[in-house]
Amino acid sequence: MTQITHGHVVPDFEIAATGDKTIRLSELKTHNVVLYFYPKDSTPGCTQEGLAFRDAKETFSELDTLIFGISRDSLRSHENFKTKQSFNFDLLSDSDEQLCQLFDVIKMKNMYGKEVRGIERSTFIIDKNGVLIKEWRKVKVKNHVEEVLEFLKSL
Repeated sequence: MTQITHGHVVPDFEIAATGDKTIRLSELKTHNVVLYFYPKDSTPGCTQEGLAFRDAKETFSELDTLIFGISRDSLRSHENFKTKQSFNFDLLSDSDEQLCQLFDVIKMKNMYGKEVRGIERSTFIIDKNGVLIKEWRKVKVKNHVEEVLEFLKSL
């Protein structure tokens, strides 16, 4: 699968989600979609980001927007994370890195002095026509959800 770029239609995809679901992009076209990629379940920054999306879920719904968190963690890990944090949206398991590659979020990162391959925290908005209309890369968690909401309100 080639990488997607801003302003282009995102190829249809199918991916396993929490709640024993399979998410297909083509079935979401009556909504805007927020895909936020995060490095790892149950880590401090990823938990803080997820809680911010959780707490703003009602506002996203009013803006006709669905939220999905994505990492390479297993569905089992995602289920535990979602339950523990009372997330009111689904987490997608990209263990084969299909979406990570499509959205070009796998990067070499420095962790404790070692280079490791991991997800660069990133957020993407896909509109009701399936077009990638906004992307944030190298996301800092603080105030990020507010930025995403401001963009959606401007549509």
